[in-house]
Order: sequence, then structure tokens, then C-alpha cells
Amino acid sequence: MGAIDFARCGMMIFLGLILIVIGIFNRKGNISTIHWYNRRKVSEADRPAYGKWMGLGTILCGAGLMAGGIFQYFAPEGIWSIPVVVGLVIGLGLMLYAQLKFNHGLF
Repeated sequence: MGAIDFARCGMMIFLGLILIVIGIFNRKGNISTIHWYNRRKVSEADRPAYGKWMGLGTILCGAGLMAGGIFQYFAPEGIWSIPVVVGLVIGLGLMLYAQLKFNHGLF
């Protein structure tokens, strides 16, 4: 494994960690990291639940990227894409659910 491959693994792990931290902030009720346009119709009463669902989706996206970075370093080629795809699909699905339920539409 060369320096470029190691850097690619590190970038995926670092980006995953950033997404996990943002997701934790969202889960705690701080939805300011979500673009104002995507949260403008969320009522004050629904903000904690919206933050929890969006945060969980963001955490799963980040966990998928982190796992993909780790798998990319240790596992055979191509295996690393499985946790990335699974994490992104489930995470984005949860975010879509929260967006439709609490914002009453995508925008």
C-alpha cells in the first residue's frame, strides 16, 4: 500500500469522523448545521425529533465512510465499497424520511 492509498483511507476516515460529530450535534437538538432552506418548515415542537432523525442519518453516513476507509486499508480491493454504500443508502433514507415527515417536503 502506497502513500496515496494510505492518504485516501485517511481522508475517508476523517470525513466519516466529521459527519459523525455533526450527527451527534444534530441528535442533541442543534439543527443549525442543516441548511436553513431544508429546515424552514420544521415547527419548534418537531425540532428535537427532526434533529434526532437527521443526526442518526448523518451518523450512519459517517460510520459507513469510516468503515469503508478502514476496509480499504485492510481488506481486498473492492470490499471497502460495501459499508460505504450501505451506510449512505440507510443514512440518506433516514434523512429523507425526516425531511418528508417534519419539513413536509424536500424543500
